[in-house]
Amino acid sequence: MLGALGNAWRVPELRQKLMYTAMLIALYRLGAFVPLPGIDREAISSQLLNSNPITGLFSAFTGGAFSNLAVFSLGIMPYITAAIVIQLLTVAIPRLQELAKEGETGQQKITQYTRYFTLALAFVQSIAMVLFFRSGQFGDVLGGATPIDYFVVVITLTTGVMLTMWLGELITQHGLGNGISLIITASIMSRAPQALRSLFEDGDVLTIVVLALLAVMIVAAIVFVNEGQRRIPITYAKRQVGRRMSQGGTTYLPLKVNMAGVIPIIFASSLLIFPVVLGQFASGGDQDSLLGRFALFFTPGNAPYLFLYAILILMFTYFYTAVQFNPIEHADNLRKSGGYVPGIRPGRPTAEYLNSVLTRITLFGAVFLAVVAVLPYLISGVMNLGTSIFIGGTSMLIVVGVSLDTVRQLESQLMMRNYEGFLKKR
Repeated sequence: MLGALGNAWRVPELRQKLMYTAMLIALYRLGAFVPLPGIDREAISSQLLNSNPITGLFSAFTGGAFSNLAVFSLGIMPYITAAIVIQLLTVAIPRLQELAKEGETGQQKITQYTRYFTLALAFVQSIAMVLFFRSGQFGDVLGGATPIDYFVVVITLTTGVMLTMWLGELITQHGLGNGISLIITASIMSRAPQALRSLFEDGDVLTIVVLALLAVMIVAAIVFVNEGQRRIPITYAKRQVGRRMSQGGTTYLPLKVNMAGVIPIIFASSLLIFPVVLGQFASGGDQDSLLGRFALFFTPGNAPYLFLYAILILMFTYFYTAVQFNPIEHADNLRKSGGYVPGIRPGRPTAEYLNSVLTRITLFGAVFLAVVAVLPYLISGVMNLGTSIFIGGTSMLIVVGVSLDTVRQLESQLMMRNYEGFLKKR
């Protein structure tokens, strides 16, 4: 990774992309410390920092912006939730299916629908957040505020979500890596020093050693599974195109064990935390109300939360894999190019074979993601450590997965530029 960064820094174009990406991430982190108008900072430090696990988890995914009641308090979660809903509707609504097949033009329209839905979700969550801090438990945070002040806070929170979404899209278009994933990774990593400091202050030597070994094992397992492939042998027969004879040969079709990457983790976390946090906000922190009991029932680390979390990870892994890889399309492309899998007839039998192989290896990848995401919660409960977001499997999966994807994209761009330089020398 460090070698790839060093080589990229020597290429002017890649150096500009790296600096551009770092600048936008720095701007996002700056927004995590710009307070909302009319906020009492002393009330934040005395009450929010000792909040329940739900608000703590939400604060971790926003890089501490929620604890500071900053402009970016809602983070990027409304956009991710909107993207999930739009992708699910694309499968169910024929009009969206037609747009998805229209190429770049249709994708732009779907992206625009996602932005509109993000705006609506951000507005609803902003209102719920204001109601949460208007309660008696947090009355000092917005003490003495007028309806105009509440309206300004709602508009500021909604604008913060849209600005965060815009920064992520700019990173994706003009920087390196997936902007939304990098923003989430930066938010998680910003909480690492505080999590490590609390661990060293509160934990004993045995606990620290066990957690360090667990972290190393989880990282090694994540890298091993993310880089794992099932290589399907492909044979190409000799054929004549015009006056030229194309040579046959043997190659392979790589099917990744975890083709979906960290997307199922991000989707499952965002979709599960949305109704829980919304219920917590709308109840105003009152755990005796119906919404308060609902939020408390699905508190991160509890059995219902972990069960739904694992189920959602399994579902989103298969869903996103199906979106990325179409066995029928690949089998048809192989048939048109004169390729075939040894022992499998071209066409539909090849598609069925690819689908069966992909289903089996995706099952392993999905179960692995679910186990790594849930296991640290169980270990933390057994060792009475509480919910630590930094050492949690969710955070490690996101950080390691996004880092691997970013480095892979960086290496591919380096290889492409080296290849172009080789052609120019020839």
